[in-house]
Amino acid sequence: MSRWEPNARERLERAALELYGERGFDRTTVAEIARRAGLTERTFFRHFADKREVLFWGETALQDVCVNAVAAAPAGAAPIDALAAALDAAAALLEERRAFARQRQAVVAGNARLQERELIKLASLSAALAAALRGRGVTEPAASLTAEAGMVVFKIAFARWVDEPGQGGLAPLIRDSLAQLRAVAGGEDGRWEGRRDHSYEGRRDHS
Repeated sequence: MSRWEPNARERLERAALELYGERGFDRTTVAEIARRAGLTERTFFRHFADKREVLFWGETALQDVCVNAVAAAPAGAAPIDALAAALDAAAALLEERRAFARQRQAVVAGNARLQERELIKLASLSAALAAALRGRGVTEPAASLTAEAGMVVFKIAFARWVDEPGQGGLAPLIRDSLAQLRAVAGGEDGRWEGRRDHSYEGRRDHS
């Protein structure tokens, strides 16, 4: 019978992120992660398929909460409003893990293979959202356009959330980005210019 290890997943996750930051993802082994966490390799593989999945194990939960939020939106809600409900649900799920998100993002940004895996994750989420919108009767290409726009909103808000701690919570950043998208899509250039975060734009221009 296997021995129960308290908080094993959290300990392994913390150890992995520390080592990825110190040594790099490619140079870190499962044995080193388990040793740093004070656990065995067998325990590691009870929680994660491989060292990459330490960074991506929450993908299914994120997709599920987003799809469920779209399905639960009021019957008369416009596609963009159903999408907004999904993004709010995603923010609620991620909000308490900001420190993890910042460490994780740094690791992913420094590894081309992990960046590719991240793109696959977002593409899968977009496809799931489009399917959920079609389930509400939204036709194509509107369903896919709405889902893809949602991914852009999410990526921009998420980047601000992890890169700029002073920006506040993820949900307000998502709502701000979504409001700017609505304004641009509606041809309201003046109103969008008035709401633009110039400090953020300046940082991007000089990055």
